[in-house]
Amino acid sequence: MRESLGTRIISIVISEDILYATRMTEAEFLQEVAILLYEKGKLSLGKASKLARMSRIQFQSLLASRQIPINYGIDDFEADLNTLRKLEQL
Repeated sequence: MRESLGTRIISIVISEDILYATRMTEAEFLQEVAILLYEKGKLSLGKASKLARMSRIQFQSLLASRQIPINYGIDDFEADLNTLRKLEQL
């Protein structure tokens, strides 16, 4: 474990026999973990896409391919509206 700019970074070691048992690549395993944490509301879309090592658009496409809705609530909508107002785009 190491500290970086006030953010704690941890490493998790997944043995190859675990990956072999899942019949997934490392990338697929990370995507599955990211999807699970996103669905449970533990990670935001941005953080989950980062964990999955994908762009937000790629991660959104992955979610869509599995018919998993994007978590976008009223608070998110209001925050976006405020941002647009500040940028004088609305």
